[in-house]
Amino acid sequence: MLFKDIIGQEKLKQQLRLSVQEGRIPHAQLFTGPVGAGKLPLALAYAQYLNCQHRTDEDSCGVCPTCQQFARLEHPDLHFVFPIYKPEGRKEPPVCDDFIEDFRQQILTQPYFDTEDWNATLGLENKQTVIYEKESSEILRKLSLKPFGEGSKVMIIWQAEKMNSTCANKLLKILEEPPSQTVFILITEQPDMLLSTIISRCQQIRVPKLPNEVVAAAIGREDIARIANGNYVVARRLCEQQDENNAFHEDFVALMRNAWRVAHQQDYNALQTLRKWSMAISDSKVGREKQKAFLQYVQRQIRENFIANRHLPELNYQTKEEETFSVKFAPFIHMGNVEGILAELDKAEVQIGQNGNAKIIFFDLCLQMIVLIKKTE
Repeated sequence: MLFKDIIGQEKLKQQLRLSVQEGRIPHAQLFTGPVGAGKLPLALAYAQYLNCQHRTDEDSCGVCPTCQQFARLEHPDLHFVFPIYKPEGRKEPPVCDDFIEDFRQQILTQPYFDTEDWNATLGLENKQTVIYEKESSEILRKLSLKPFGEGSKVMIIWQAEKMNSTCANKLLKILEEPPSQTVFILITEQPDMLLSTIISRCQQIRVPKLPNEVVAAAIGREDIARIANGNYVVARRLCEQQDENNAFHEDFVALMRNAWRVAHQQDYNALQTLRKWSMAISDSKVGREKQKAFLQYVQRQIRENFIANRHLPELNYQTKEEETFSVKFAPFIHMGNVEGILAELDKAEVQIGQNGNAKIIFFDLCLQMIVLIKKTE
């Protein structure tokens, strides 16, 4: 990966380039910072720059054999450690090399990713991933080999906080006295979960949150960049899910607008519309996961409308379409009903997750919204 491909972080990119140019390369570095700031892309660009045969003051050359191998993540001196899981039926804990092709493909497809993306790549939902004790032996074995080229062996440990304690303790000595031409890059969003003895052996590199204007320039949407609040992973995901979010917004508007019409105008045609709405959204083709995602979306919109009603625009995080609806709707979300509405939405989400009857759950939700929307502050 090239430095020019990384979003923002210009000051930090310059710092990393200078450390290579001046030969001040710490043997163990800890990249910390929030999700979506670009820690892994920075580590990849730094590793490539460190080994490039014809690097310039600004970047790797991108064309030498070493750069070509790094671009494919297949250079023999580039090693990865990352959280994995033990497949059912397997007796021995796996090692990262068992999943290396999945990890490479994840990076090549989208280098800005998080645990949710990685779990989706692995086909996991609620399973926990971990870096097993056995991985420490693999790390020691790989780093005992001579470098393939004239550069450095680079060991990138993504989500280092997920090393189990035995694995982490076994790495202490090699982190303190690594083989020559070896660079460790540990990456974490939760440094407080690492052993203090590991932190003390690493030079910490703080990767700051991306400014909203930098994210906006990268995705072309100022409103989504503001919602993401410096997290490029969230911003990317919101853009990818825009069609689904638009559909959620339309359903949210239909629910609240018709509930308001029944409550304030005694429009019983609107009640019939709500019944049809509840039948459509509870259709088995929609699926329970999408139904839960919709309810979560509505909960967020209720919070945003409540904040809009309190006239706190600096705390509002909505798209332009959502803001347009909120102008007239927000006054009806207030202290007298906001807690009740959120409680009903949360209850519906729990019931859907427990395989309750979706048609009953959503129609009851419609009726509850009518009662709550009618309340005054």
